[in-house]
Amino acid sequence: MFFTLHILNLQHNPFLEPDYMDFFYLGILLFLIVLATFDLSVGVANDAVNFLSPAVGAKAAKFRTILLVAAIGIFVGASTSSGMMDIARHGILNPHYYTFDDVMCIFLAVAATDVILLDIFNTLGMPTSTTVSMVFGLLGGSTALAFSKIVSSGQTYAELINTDKALSVIIGIFLSVAIAFVVGLIVMWLARLVFTFHYKKHLRYSIAIFGGISVTSIFYFLLVSGLKSSTLLSNFGWTPQWISANSHYILLVSFCVFTVIMEILHLCKVNIFRIVVLFGTFALAMAFAGNDLVNFIGTPLAGLESFLDFTANGNGAKPTEYIVHVLAGESQLPGKHFFLIGAGVIMTVAIFTSKKAHKVVETTVNLSRQDEGEEVFSSSKIARRTVRAVLNTTGVLSKYIPQSVSRWIDTRFQQEGTELEEGAAFDQVRAAVNLVLAGLLIVIGTTLQLPLSTTYVAFMVAMGSSLADRAWGRETAVYRITGVITVIGGWFITAGAAFIVSFLIATLNHFGGFVAMLLVMCLVAFVIINNNRKFKQKREQDNVDTLFRQLVRSHDKAETWDLLIQHVRRTQGDVLTFTRDTFRNITQGLMHENMKQLRTAAHAIEDEKGIWKRYRRKEIVGMRKIDYLLAVEKNTWFHLGCNSSTQLIYGLKRMLEPCIEHVDNNFKPLPQDYIDELIPLCNDVDKFLEEARRMITTGDFDGADELLVEGNAIKSRISQIRHSQQDRIQREDSNIKVALLYLSTLQETQELMSISRHLLRASKRFQVQ
Repeated sequence: MFFTLHILNLQHNPFLEPDYMDFFYLGILLFLIVLATFDLSVGVANDAVNFLSPAVGAKAAKFRTILLVAAIGIFVGASTSSGMMDIARHGILNPHYYTFDDVMCIFLAVAATDVILLDIFNTLGMPTSTTVSMVFGLLGGSTALAFSKIVSSGQTYAELINTDKALSVIIGIFLSVAIAFVVGLIVMWLARLVFTFHYKKHLRYSIAIFGGISVTSIFYFLLVSGLKSSTLLSNFGWTPQWISANSHYILLVSFCVFTVIMEILHLCKVNIFRIVVLFGTFALAMAFAGNDLVNFIGTPLAGLESFLDFTANGNGAKPTEYIVHVLAGESQLPGKHFFLIGAGVIMTVAIFTSKKAHKVVETTVNLSRQDEGEEVFSSSKIARRTVRAVLNTTGVLSKYIPQSVSRWIDTRFQQEGTELEEGAAFDQVRAAVNLVLAGLLIVIGTTLQLPLSTTYVAFMVAMGSSLADRAWGRETAVYRITGVITVIGGWFITAGAAFIVSFLIATLNHFGGFVAMLLVMCLVAFVIINNNRKFKQKREQDNVDTLFRQLVRSHDKAETWDLLIQHVRRTQGDVLTFTRDTFRNITQGLMHENMKQLRTAAHAIEDEKGIWKRYRRKEIVGMRKIDYLLAVEKNTWFHLGCNSSTQLIYGLKRMLEPCIEHVDNNFKPLPQDYIDELIPLCNDVDKFLEEARRMITTGDFDGADELLVEGNAIKSRISQIRHSQQDRIQREDSNIKVALLYLSTLQETQELMSISRHLLRASKRFQVQ
């Protein structure tokens, strides 16, 4: 393959002439800048989870207010940072051994890999590490070119690649995942012992100290991480060295000052937790933009500086011969501050407009949610084994803890009577702990020069604190552990995928020349457009169930009942719509031997099974919240309706399986007399299902009795046809496979009508008072 690609890179290619080379490399550079713009918005979508989730989950303020606070932090962080992404310049590769053409191949591969991987993860709603994506992309691309140089010139891998940086990132991954989870678990458990879930009653003697510690931690985090490279502080003499030398003095004075301020604010009836959460959101967003997100423009700016150096000092040298020594030192790119401000503007706009950012935040908030509800992840074998092992260990340890201590701890974690903010997933105590701990751990990592990823730290602290808060009950633990494992697995997949994809693209660029680079640019554009189109479609199908959220948060039993009825109307109506459409696909697919319609029906049935399972779990949660006497009255009809809906799905599955087997094996089609008999029957069933759906979704059951009589008449006609078919099988010499298939379809259609009548009657009894 390498030989074939090398042939494409002919010396006499007209595009390699000097007049064309400059323009083509300029085109690649412009493409990198466009990708950087997109990468910044994608990076915000991925990393918004770090600084938005605590405030959003606790409803510390209106969503727009939280976005505004984060946006200001992003803009300030990006604009005041003077650091470029040195890792893109000389952190992984050694510029003294790479030519201008080499680095352009690598930078294009890295930019393409980074955008594609991040966009895929964001479309799936999964947070991942932008740092890891970038580092391993650079490592993969540089390794591809290094192999070529080792073969051709005999240089060693250690000379060409800086492996220490990649190794430090891998170590940082393990450290940040484990440490953040354990620390989040312990600190949140202690905080809950102090404040309990009824924290508003226990603020008098502890809130000022807690606020002082929290704001001091966040303030110091701003100094060490958020503004460590800012020229703004350096102008006042607050250099990183001065801050490090006077850290104890800064912490002591800050704690005293902020504790007094918090006590005064508390006496003025100001919500201290809200201040801590919003201040922490600002600090994390600022540090993030200053240290991580700005790095996204490092690759294209390194390419720009290489291009300017080549055009100014190349003196007629070929791009494949000119060594980019300029990348070995500090960036001397003119006007780099304007690029930083531009990056800040792009990220600020993205935080407000990115639907993907909101979806990634939903993933972390859902995994941290205090109440029961829809779980976005299913169960897994490893999660089930983990839960079982923890339960067994807890059972053994509980024998050695005095019962009086256990009872006291249980009283501190008592959740009955607690009230969250409207629409909140958890309270502001947990939100404050999440932000303060994330900031502290990042400060410690920065001080110890450990490459802790803010994504890993923020996410794992949130998971540890939610576990400490007993948000992972026995009914939800397997789902949430599966979610955490999925997200962590995604981080490691990012590293491997970034390395492999970047390696392959850089190899293609190097050996395929300009033709390959053009194909890569077209491929990246196609992937981005296609992923955005799919995301929009998925978003339309997967809207947030605001009705259920209102139901869970409602404390008015009459309002809860009204919301539950609306939810049941919608879900049962959706099941009947699905039944009508799938029945139509099955019968038409059978009559016309259309495998596409039958496969569509098969996929729809599998999807509907999962959807209905979630619907039913939600509505059972709703039934627990309504008036007890009303629940006793309506319980029977509610569960009959649920069972009928379930049976409709499985009845369609039973009908479909023999149809798929028959058509897929190209057995003889249904005779025309069978089809002529089946078509009017299918039309009658279709009309009945549509009218039943209308009654259930509108709650207007006028004419329901007449419709039930009509449904019974359709059942009788099906029964007559079924008996006639049995007689045909007995006396005619017809194809047995076809005859039995038709008989099975009639039987399942009759059962479908019977279940639909039961659903209509149960829904009427459930809805009508």
